Amino acid sequence: MIGKLKGMVDEVEEDCAILDVHGVGYVAYCGARTLVALPGRGEAATLFIETYVREDMIRLYGFATAAERDWFRLLQSVQGVGAKVALAVVGTLSTGDLANAIALQDRTMVARAPGVGPKVAARIVAELKDRAPAFSGAAAAESFGLKREIGEGVAPAPVADAVSALVNLGYSREQAAGAVAVALKEAGEGAASTLLIRHALKALSRA
Repeated sequence: MIGKLKGMVDEVEEDCAILDVHGVGYVAYCGARTLVALPGRGEAATLFIETYVREDMIRLYGFATAAERDWFRLLQSVQGVGAKVALAVVGTLSTGDLANAIALQDRTMVARAPGVGPKVAARIVAELKDRAPAFSGAAAAESFGLKREIGEGVAPAPVADAVSALVNLGYSREQAAGAVAVALKEAGEGAASTLLIRHALKALSRA
């Protein structure tokens, strides 16, 4: 099984890239984000690979990072999500954006991926809410629980009020939730919404 390819970019097409590894051209199907990030023809590149072996074909899926490949695998554990849909999701959303969307139960963000309808997006955020923290990285996993409470509507009133206030100021729900998570860590549990808003605005200004 192939886990990683390191070679020269030979060609980039609409849905795949050909990587020349010591004279052998490997076709790797990639998401849009990965294809855009690849260097020019003849330049060195590395792709993390997921190998699919079927009776009638062998197909390689390529990713810019091992984390993207892990999410690709995780997404396919959701009912009705195959390789094509999983690739579309990781090709549209960064791993951080995907983790936030699941934490906040933001099916609309997941549905931005081509071929992902509202029902599939709803299943993704619902079925992965307990498994996603392990795939979110240490920094993101730390605030995942709070964001999930916000997404499920069970966050403490000061937290919910602070998020709502930031959204009213024009920040996205994702930005607001992330900033309030930082604010809560700085201000401490039980902080009033006004204090959380002040800390959150400072966090947003530093971003």
